[in-house]
Amino acid sequence: MSSPSSAPGRAVKPKQLLVMLLAFLLVAGLGGVLTAGLVMPAVGAAGAVSQSTTELFDDLPSELAIPEPSQSSQILAADGSVLASIYADNRIVVPLEEISPHVRDAVVAIEDRRFYEHRGVDPEGMLRALVNNLTGGPLEGASTLTQQYVKNVLIEAGRISGDEEAIDAATETTLGRKLEEARLAIGLEQKVSKEDILEGYLNIAQFGPSQYGVETASKYYFSKSAKDLTVAESAMLAGITQSPARHDPVRNPENAKVRRDTVLKRMLEQKYISQAEYDEAVAIPIEEMLRVSRTPNGCAAAGISAYFCEYVVDDLLQSEAWGKDLADRQQALYRGGLVIHTTIDPAKQQAAYDSVTASVPVNDPSTIKMALSSVEPGTGKIQAMVQNTTWGNPTAEDPGATKVNLNVGLSHGGGRGFQSGSSFKVFTLVEWLRTGHTLNDQVVANRRSYPRESWNISCGKYEDNYEPKNLESSPDVSRISVLEATRMSVNLPFVEMANQMDMCNIVDTAAKMGIRTGSGDPLTPNPAAVLGSNTVTPLSQAVAFATLAARGKMCEPLAITKITDREGTEIAAPQPTCTQAIEPNIADGATGALQRVVTSERGSTGSNAVLPDGRPAAGKTGTANDDSAAWFAGYTPQLAAAVWMGYQEGTKSMFDSTINGQFYDLVYGGRIPAPTWRNYVAAALNGVPHQPFPPVPPTALYGNRVPVPDVAGRSAAEAQTILTQAGFQVQLGTPVSSGWQAGAAVATNPRAGTRAAPGTMITVIPSAGPAPEPAPAPSPAPAPPSPAEPPSDNPGNSGGDNGKGNDEDDD
Repeated sequence: MSSPSSAPGRAVKPKQLLVMLLAFLLVAGLGGVLTAGLVMPAVGAAGAVSQSTTELFDDLPSELAIPEPSQSSQILAADGSVLASIYADNRIVVPLEEISPHVRDAVVAIEDRRFYEHRGVDPEGMLRALVNNLTGGPLEGASTLTQQYVKNVLIEAGRISGDEEAIDAATETTLGRKLEEARLAIGLEQKVSKEDILEGYLNIAQFGPSQYGVETASKYYFSKSAKDLTVAESAMLAGITQSPARHDPVRNPENAKVRRDTVLKRMLEQKYISQAEYDEAVAIPIEEMLRVSRTPNGCAAAGISAYFCEYVVDDLLQSEAWGKDLADRQQALYRGGLVIHTTIDPAKQQAAYDSVTASVPVNDPSTIKMALSSVEPGTGKIQAMVQNTTWGNPTAEDPGATKVNLNVGLSHGGGRGFQSGSSFKVFTLVEWLRTGHTLNDQVVANRRSYPRESWNISCGKYEDNYEPKNLESSPDVSRISVLEATRMSVNLPFVEMANQMDMCNIVDTAAKMGIRTGSGDPLTPNPAAVLGSNTVTPLSQAVAFATLAARGKMCEPLAITKITDREGTEIAAPQPTCTQAIEPNIADGATGALQRVVTSERGSTGSNAVLPDGRPAAGKTGTANDDSAAWFAGYTPQLAAAVWMGYQEGTKSMFDSTINGQFYDLVYGGRIPAPTWRNYVAAALNGVPHQPFPPVPPTALYGNRVPVPDVAGRSAAEAQTILTQAGFQVQLGTPVSSGWQAGAAVATNPRAGTRAAPGTMITVIPSAGPAPEPAPAPSPAPAPPSPAEPPSDNPGNSGGDNGKGNDEDDD
């Protein structure tokens, strides 16, 4: 809003001043005959008066554009509690009926006792000031409340529009400015009631060094609303406006008492209060009256939510939905009296902070940092955003303080992100399922060299050979199922999986699910990305894992739910943006694998994240090269969260660190971030009923299964061709005797008719030909002689076993 125009400063001669004063008095309709007698001899004639005033008054604005006074905006948590106030001027506008009558009386008594009688200017006061000024005394204003209101309006208009010249013009100590002010006051009184003028003044005037309007001052000095002010409190506030710094009761209580008592004396003289009320009020020490409640300006007041608060401010200032440009949005935020409702849940926020700082305390000697972001699946609402630092600049008392939000990227006051480590394997897993593979697929687990030409990177190129390796704790096997590789976070199988797909599709899937680099640059699709070389943000990790919890529905992070203006009217706010990033059955399949990560089963990397009472959970650990970052990102159906820890610089190793008083030779995702995540989620969902995940789709486990063809009687080569054409892998088993000719297929394993996923290994069992004729049965051995008979000499009975018979067959 542009400020009202003002006449340029000009020298005004005494004769002109007298002419203009007379004109004001005539316009005001006050004592025309008397004032004419006082002034006319010096002027000569009324015609001269008219001629002398016309030219000057033509320079003065005929209308006063009264802007809405600046008000502080409030940022609220999801439960309605105030996180922070944001303002250029700390002001809360209230109607006159919500201001104590004592305040109104005190202001009129000390500032303008004839307020209800004059018509904008006070002739008696103007004449007194004129004589004083013309005789060399100090410049007097003789301003009425209406004139003071006009002056404040002109200043406020200049402040709102950023017009410093208008502000200077409204405050310059020239007679021309006083005349302009008086003219506007007269015009204002012809159109606006005394009550409206008084209300405007009480809301716009400065009642303290940084307090604008009586409501803000009342809350600051007395911790109460202006409607509840006593006589003494009202008199103290009314006295401040003459000189807000000199009469500030906090810093200058002696001056404030003298001024307060002066106001009370005027109130007594003008019969606004009784002698008893006066005596009672002047007896109260200033210090006993004060109940100071400071309203810090900005997000520092939000405490552990300061980083989230700054995220909200950045979100607003970047949103084109409610302001044509940055300047317009800044005016709305810092002067518009907005109420901004946000998504942050104070209980979850406290649970997150407690969990993070219990793992890595603020200003831990290790200087290692930890951050946690949490979002609601299916909406993107940010539920918690914390880190183990204090918002602000570092000091000797708080060396770890920082204004950098470790949860987000550069666009919202953060950094460039941190290497994601193995948590990025999730997106290879999702793409694996999306391209028709299964969790039960067996993949190579010991290949350590991938030439550059073996990679499919359709959106770029890769110039080097890639030689990944497993951690020492990984199982030493040649092949492993995808499900087991996920559960134990084995590196080489995931590289093998990615090598069979397009790397560009893998990073594209990650981006669609919500993963963002801190810099805002696209994810890099090189082979190292499979194991987490891209630098990503904790908030985007939480969003991506929430996408799985929401069965493939990705919602951009949402911080603001509603914005209302000073009248309570809802205005445009950032809207939730959700897309179906992946198919529900693909998300459910990935969740099935990630649930196995969060189990107590031997080798499960997320065993420290298992929630109490059997609450279902899924997630993934991550550790960057040289332990420079450690992650755990996980979710339940109702809540997702990502925990990161490392150094703020992002590349320093955490090997051999003493954290929270305990020595760690290695710092990995399952060791500290996983239990931090567990403690947060357990507290955040305390009392919330358990909700199961959807069952794992059979296609994720077995693929689109088809019947195994019946190849019995076919030649081995023909059987292999039939099975291969059906989409299966084939191997020959050990021949068995059968009625089929040698080399013909006898059967398969799995047997014919069994439904199996394409790619399943089918074993063809070949025939060894008919079984050979059985050998003749041997003659039965003669029965041994009875004890009563002597042994026989028959040679056929001489081959005995000395009584042992066939007992060895019973062993």
